[in-house]
Amino acid sequence: MIRINLLGQERPKTTGPTIPLESSLRLVLFAASILLAGVVLYVMYHQKETELTGIQARIASLQVEQARLQQTKTEVEAYEKEKTVLQQRIQVIEELQAGRSGGQQLLQMVANTVSRSDQLWLTKLERTGDALNINGESASITAIANFITQMKRSGYFDQVEIKTATENDIVKGVQTYGFVMTANVNPSAKAGTGDSTSPAPAQPGKS
Repeated sequence: MIRINLLGQERPKTTGPTIPLESSLRLVLFAASILLAGVVLYVMYHQKETELTGIQARIASLQVEQARLQQTKTEVEAYEKEKTVLQQRIQVIEELQAGRSGGQQLLQMVANTVSRSDQLWLTKLERTGDALNINGESASITAIANFITQMKRSGYFDQVEIKTATENDIVKGVQTYGFVMTANVNPSAKAGTGDSTSPAPAQPGKS
């Protein structure tokens, strides 16, 4: 639609309320400040959120490591317990082995000594630690004295003492003597220190 001005006068311009330049500038600066603060807060929030995510991941990793170390600790404790039990078993076996070897050596030394003492046999042998109690029978006092001498010479026994030696009639018509004696096993004696000769075959009635 075309409008024509027939009056020949200029049409008055419409004017609205004007905003001062200073107020506009303040408004722009305020808006910019709010925007900048929002950007800064967003950046800080994003940074803290990233740090929090990293910390949570680190905590989760440490928890996994803790569980692994706890499992390792449990396995080590079980190993230590098993090691202790095995050491105790080994110690018991070694003690039994030492006791068996010592017993064999003791019997061997007693047998060697008896075999060199004619007309003498043992009826009882008891050991308590390194102390020995020996009971026996002999055809003469001289045989008992020889037996004591052989024990002392063996190097395996010390503190050999005769307690009693009495005549008895264990064999009818034959003079015999029952005796009781004590001795100690020499702890420092080594296997084979005494006479290493094998004992002679036992005669009837001897042991």
